[in-house]
Amino acid sequence: MQDPADPVLYQAIIKATTCAITEAEIILPSDVQAALRSAREKERNPVAQRELDNILENIALAERIRVPLCQDTGVLVCYVTLPPAIAYTAALSRAIGEGVLAATQCVPLRPNVVDPCSRKNTGTNSGHRMPVIHVRPNNQFTITVLPKGAGSENVSRSTMLLPSQTKNICKFVLETVLEAGGKPCPPVILGVGIGSTFDGVAALAKEALLEPIDQMNVFEQSLCDEVNSLGIGPMGLGGNTTALGVKVKVADCHTASLPVAVNIQCWACRRATAKVEVP
Repeated sequence: MQDPADPVLYQAIIKATTCAITEAEIILPSDVQAALRSAREKERNPVAQRELDNILENIALAERIRVPLCQDTGVLVCYVTLPPAIAYTAALSRAIGEGVLAATQCVPLRPNVVDPCSRKNTGTNSGHRMPVIHVRPNNQFTITVLPKGAGSENVSRSTMLLPSQTKNICKFVLETVLEAGGKPCPPVILGVGIGSTFDGVAALAKEALLEPIDQMNVFEQSLCDEVNSLGIGPMGLGGNTTALGVKVKVADCHTASLPVAVNIQCWACRRATAKVEVP
């Protein structure tokens, strides 16, 4: 079994992390770009049309001159798939942290990570228990990054409904989006978690943001339609498209609980995956 502390593997993890972050920060995934173009084609509100034009121009410019899509380059949430042959040790987290530091310097990223109480900035986009790292078993060694900005994170919510309140799930989603208004830079993507535990449902909601939005099931599409009926529109200035997509992840839960979480993501739903080349 290989230890991530092995010098060659350690450097490969750093490289993969840096590459994934660089791609995520600069190039918007094709499914999100397609959803934005589709929204522009369907939009009839002149103000909303101009806002969507600005967003699409921003995307093209960022890719052309190789700069971040948004000044808020977020905090890094990392999803690692680990083969059985690779040991899960502290060296894995250290290497990913070094990859974040390298990306901070070369992309570059805005230093966003601070102590929660003193507000002292680490200057590195890493720190105590940061970046957030989720590890899952898989046959391939990959690192997926989800840069998460504060504007959308700050208006995300979770709740503990009663088991009899399944019909209130949609209501909670709509209330969350309505309360958020233009703060998260709509059109948004919604990650919805249902079930698990108080902490688990928030993780489900965030992980849902990794899913492609060009494929929605009936429930997801109905939620998306309800959100768009609110009329908040691009940048909160009114229009047909408030949400580009809704993705839902579900887990079993306690018989006496119904956890629900909504993780809002701005139009810049940044995510990218890099494979770690194992020596």
